Amino acid sequence: MTDGTFGLKSRLPPERELAEEFGVSRSTVQRVLRELRSEGWIETRQGSGSRVVRTQWIPSPTSSRSADRRASLGLLIGEAFEQPEVTLDVFTLTSESLDAHIRLQAERIRDQEIAPRRIALRMLLPSEDVWLPYWRADDPDDDQALRERLLDISRWHTASLRTVLDDLRTMKLVPSVDFEIRRVTVAPTYKLYLVNRTAALFGPYEAFERSIELADGRVVEAVDVRGLGARLTHHVKEDGANTRDTVFVEMMQSWFDSAWTLLTDGP
Repeated sequence: MTDGTFGLKSRLPPERELAEEFGVSRSTVQRVLRELRSEGWIETRQGSGSRVVRTQWIPSPTSSRSADRRASLGLLIGEAFEQPEVTLDVFTLTSESLDAHIRLQAERIRDQEIAPRRIALRMLLPSEDVWLPYWRADDPDDDQALRERLLDISRWHTASLRTVLDDLRTMKLVPSVDFEIRRVTVAPTYKLYLVNRTAALFGPYEAFERSIELADGRVVEAVDVRGLGARLTHHVKEDGANTRDTVFVEMMQSWFDSAWTLLTDGP
């Protein structure tokens, strides 16, 4: 849905097909669909399946794919991976979005569709001890359960990213792969992708209330943020031009470099 494979108003495949495609049980598919409904991505009607009601499209100054100059996060990351060298600096809450898109690019590399020579990923994540205003309910016990849920999501996706990138290196599909995570004592209010030091994807985390299913099966009403579907804007640096987008990219790159060096505990 984030890369346009399932566009607005399109229908998702039946649960059985999704379970077979991803190699999971139907109960897992049903749980994921409940999450997508709760987050506002899909709606489901008895007898007619699930339909996409929200997608992620990014205003882009360089996109020629559509008349309104919009692109998707998947498209922009895909274009970056078509270059010989890929440099990504990312500031985010959980790395959930990034994991999905890196996995897709790894498949393209294995299928020999693309062949980058170097991948360098630096990721800033909030410290596991930092207080977050998100994932809050009315009960302190529920707050703790929501926090553990968030940490589990973050740990799972960072481990997944490390595995995918390590595989690309050990299988010698990409000659040079560097991946480093540092933790900052800051609660992110926005997500930031800096691509090859020449482009930025930026967007605030929008808070909203929804039902969240906990590990024990209980459902609680809590404050969440739109992460996977966060609204982003695309800014591209122009050589020798003091344009607004150039200034923005340079400013955010400088911020990231300073936070990486001065606001973390180091490697």
